Amino acid sequence: MTRRLENTSPIKVAGLNHWFGTGDARKQVIWDVNLSVTRGSLTVLMGPSGSGKTTVLTLMGCLREVHDGSVQLLGAELNGATEADAVALRRRLGFIFQAHNLHESLTASQNVLMGLEVHGRGDPAQQMRAAHHALELVGLADRLYYLPANLSGGQKQRVAVARALVSNPEIMFADEPTAALDKASGRTVVEILKSLGRERGTTTVMVTHDNRILELADRIVTLEDGRIVDDV
Repeated sequence: MTRRLENTSPIKVAGLNHWFGTGDARKQVIWDVNLSVTRGSLTVLMGPSGSGKTTVLTLMGCLREVHDGSVQLLGAELNGATEADAVALRRRLGFIFQAHNLHESLTASQNVLMGLEVHGRGDPAQQMRAAHHALELVGLADRLYYLPANLSGGQKQRVAVARALVSNPEIMFADEPTAALDKASGRTVVEILKSLGRERGTTTVMVTHDNRILELADRIVTLEDGRIVDDV
């Protein structure tokens, strides 16, 4: 089992290093990253392409194995964690990516229901109520039975947000969630994530290049060449 730790921060990173490749092609991409994230906060990771933002996000989110340094996630140490441990932790997380990855043959409600699949079978009526509630939270109460082809880009991304939050995750990891959206739609998505912090204590870590939404962040961490160079 994953070792339990006394830690008031839902995410705590210490001395994190990471490499890609093997042998002569092995290249270090993350250098001695140290970061502690406050519960309920919206933390933005910024930096030029190739700076290591997404790599850090995926290491914190159990999407890559931690081999060097420490990542404590929800009181569990990820360095040395088994795959079973990682799967159990992922069930407590939500993920939003630039591509909404909706199934075109499923309605908005059905797409959101897929966010409950990792939790096993439950009462279908209760799960549908949860899906509808999640869509209502993102302002899509009138689009419950729409197919993605009949939704705008901003609406599709809000369905993706609803799918991520339907299971009440303790932490949301978002990778460029506003990149393909106009200013108004992008701001709406980030405002939803920020409200989750206020109302539910949900912690959000977001990778973005979008300067339009930075004023909503509680904290901005800038990376360059795999190192944190600014933290405000």
